[in-house]
Amino acid sequence: MLSDDKVYLEYDLSPSLEDYLEEIYRFSLTQPSVRVSDIGGKLKVSAPSVSKALRKLKSKEYIIYRKYGDIYLTDWGRVVGRFLVERNRILQDFLYLIEADCNFSEEAEAMEHYLSRTTIYSIQSLVNFMKSNPNIHVEFKQFLNEKSNHSG
Repeated sequence: MLSDDKVYLEYDLSPSLEDYLEEIYRFSLTQPSVRVSDIGGKLKVSAPSVSKALRKLKSKEYIIYRKYGDIYLTDWGRVVGRFLVERNRILQDFLYLIEADCNFSEEAEAMEHYLSRTTIYSIQSLVNFMKSNPNIHVEFKQFLNEKSNHSG
């Protein structure tokens, strides 16, 4: 849950560097180390672009990396990476709950870099509330259904 990190989590990454760190974190969940080719393939970018981003992440102490070597997250990189993955999941859950007619993954990716952390925490609270109160979610879905029947 993001709420554990809410008070402490302050970081300074561009949306592009967030994407790199998020993917490094995702890879780190399933394999012992990450390679430039893993990231390049996932993000569909060239090896030089990945290397440039890795140098920046290394200088900010999110990763441990040597040219042509494996990539490892620092403890701080793992904390921020977990936040980034959780933020994406929360936004996808939110889109599902509001019955958005879109590709949840693509839409969450488009949203995540432009919402403040406080807005993300508010969305998380709404998602948690709706999951804890499924009857309210059913009522909301009925409301949307009635609205679409009256407008169509």
